[in-house]
Amino acid sequence: MALNRLVVALGAAIAAWTVTAAPASGFDPLTDFETIHKRVTEGTCDISSKAPAVKAPKENVWAPITAEDNLAVWNLLHADPELNLTNPSAATLTDNYVFWIDTLHTNKSDVLPYLESDGCVAPPPKYARAIIFRGAIEEPDSQEYMIGPLPVTSLTKIEKLDYIYNGGSGGSIPFNGRYFDSIRSAATEPLLLSVMAEVADITEKLIGGVYYGSRDNRTTLASTAGTPMSYNGTTTYRTVMFRYPGSATYLTPLDFFVMLDCPGQNPDDFKLKGIVTNSRFFPTVADLRTAWDAGELQEEFQQTRDASWALLDYKPELGVRDLEDRMAPQTLEIGGKRYKLDEEERYVEYMGWSFYLSFTRSLGVMLYDIRFKNESVIYELSLQEAAAQYAGRTPKAASTVYHDTYYSLGTDAGTLVEGFDCPFGATMLPITYFSGNTSVTQPDAICIFEADLGIPISRHRAGGSNDKGFTNLGTVKGTALTVRSIATIGNYDYMFDYQFHLEGSIEVTVRASGYLQSSFYYPDQAKWGARVQVATQGSYHDHVLTYKADFDVAGTENSLQVSELVIVNQTQPWFPELGEFEQMELNISNMKEEQQFNWPANGESMYCIINENEVNKWGEKRGYRIIPGKNNIHLTSMNSPFTRHQTPFAKTHLAVTVQHDNEPYANSVQNVNMPWAPQQDFMKFFDGESVENNDIVLWFNLGMHHYTRAEDIPVTLYTEAVSSIVFAPQNFFDRAQDGDLLNRRWLEVDSETGEMSVETYGVALPQCQVQLPEPAAGIENIIQA
Repeated sequence: MALNRLVVALGAAIAAWTVTAAPASGFDPLTDFETIHKRVTEGTCDISSKAPAVKAPKENVWAPITAEDNLAVWNLLHADPELNLTNPSAATLTDNYVFWIDTLHTNKSDVLPYLESDGCVAPPPKYARAIIFRGAIEEPDSQEYMIGPLPVTSLTKIEKLDYIYNGGSGGSIPFNGRYFDSIRSAATEPLLLSVMAEVADITEKLIGGVYYGSRDNRTTLASTAGTPMSYNGTTTYRTVMFRYPGSATYLTPLDFFVMLDCPGQNPDDFKLKGIVTNSRFFPTVADLRTAWDAGELQEEFQQTRDASWALLDYKPELGVRDLEDRMAPQTLEIGGKRYKLDEEERYVEYMGWSFYLSFTRSLGVMLYDIRFKNESVIYELSLQEAAAQYAGRTPKAASTVYHDTYYSLGTDAGTLVEGFDCPFGATMLPITYFSGNTSVTQPDAICIFEADLGIPISRHRAGGSNDKGFTNLGTVKGTALTVRSIATIGNYDYMFDYQFHLEGSIEVTVRASGYLQSSFYYPDQAKWGARVQVATQGSYHDHVLTYKADFDVAGTENSLQVSELVIVNQTQPWFPELGEFEQMELNISNMKEEQQFNWPANGESMYCIINENEVNKWGEKRGYRIIPGKNNIHLTSMNSPFTRHQTPFAKTHLAVTVQHDNEPYANSVQNVNMPWAPQQDFMKFFDGESVENNDIVLWFNLGMHHYTRAEDIPVTLYTEAVSSIVFAPQNFFDRAQDGDLLNRRWLEVDSETGEMSVETYGVALPQCQVQLPEPAAGIENIIQA
């Protein structure tokens, strides 16, 4: 009966409506009310249609090098007798060989003349970068090179890439500080095997497994080692931790660690530093065996080999929620895609926005030349580093620091599942990176889509004494365009979102899911994380992801304005009875010099990138505000020996520097192993230069303090492990940029008749069926060529 009454009431309300459009806007009135409300499904909405094509106004000068370029560079390097290269497949520690080849950024000073020209300036030349491990020289090292211009011709040169690094040795990293690749790992394996074979009887009984090497059928344990593996490049150490193997190995840690010293190229110099178990350190195998024979070693908890509890599949033991058998709500572009794409140039236009996409193996997706309504806002918006630092009282947890560019986080961007990772019908784009002289293409690694925000951009209801309760009501549909990728870097699945809002703001969001890096559970170590399984503790850690935003707000000459809320005691003549009383005021000034800084307590300062040479209609300086979102953090530890000098970019919320071509990156990809003598020292960016009326760069950190919990099992949840920031117009315009949007409703009630009219502004409501494909059927294979 209640439902019937509701239907009748809705019918009566509908009958009282008239639908019109605003004549002043050029829309014809809609008067056939019955037709409007008796909607008939007509055909099928093609949600998978391609985005309308558009021609990019300029060549994408930031685009990755091509597969042909990579092969040509590979061949050029191997033809150079001075480099004396060995194919990596046959290389040893004492050989020179190519580690990887990638795209070298194009200097901004070379790009701007091209962007600002009317076609009379040629695009800047493109270069590749290559890391070569030089084991055959007198002082072995890792040296980075730049190769260009491309494509390879007689004019192409191979030069050391030194100018972008400030640590004192240019593109060179000492051998002991270089990336610990499979060749170095293989060289240390015999020492590890000899130790583990000697204690196999102990490990079998103590932790339930043995290790004779990953290729030995007798092996029942998996080994892993983290970073850093050096302090300053003068020596190398490895802390090897053991787990049970399997798809959830990160959640089955064991209480057994082998610590190795492995400096240089001669395995004869490698030695055992010690073994750790039961929270005790044993310098030698003999010391461990003495304790074992004395009955001093035992495990209070037994790790499980059944990891079914750690898989991200349906768990019937949790039951079934009512109505969960119905498909969940979806975001669908049923009206057709409202963004345009030049797929070849990776150029996007959307509701006044335009930008270019690029990609590198180290940094993943990068955005360039971001404009709104044809005015420059940001030259470059890119991830610089994904750092993590752990805590605990085991050798692995206490010392672990990750820089995910070290692992080439861009290469870990994988297939996105339509309808789950991204909405059905999203535009899917591939990525390509290079492995040796071959290219690897990962299909569907980037998605672009417009989605309903679930809220209006703006809304207001003016009250009234009529039956509707208002005289007018306006509401504007809220949507945004998102560029998304997900990189699974070992255990964590980082989701990177760049979101473009209709009113001119940009939102950057990162989320973390995936497996915890866990530790073996000890009851007396609760201060380092919660128990999450029978023998597993979630290790507490920080995630800090550093981004670069090279702002060009209405031009390159910008300043960072600080509007500080202050409390002053004052009198006002119309309140004589109050005498002096507190009042808020804004204390407005500009930052003078390059510096690192933090978000103020209680949000009592506003930071804006402004152009002091540009004002809006009201005489206000045009700018973009920097707004903290969710979980804006920095590293907790300021003086750890494992992050002493190679991770300073992660130790404050924000930083501002002057843009220089020789300071393109906050970090270097091999810096993690050089905490005391970094190849790239971010602190040297701050050398007293003025940030007023200059080309300035904002460095900002997103992330989360990961207070581990049982609900991190099986994986951490995106809904809570999330951090964001917003860049929003601040007097950049003369008014809010929602007035030119047609997806809105404007309702008015006649004060005399009580009749309500509605303006639809000519935007049709599609009436059609939607057919959703099974997403798994569309997953394609990785292409290697």
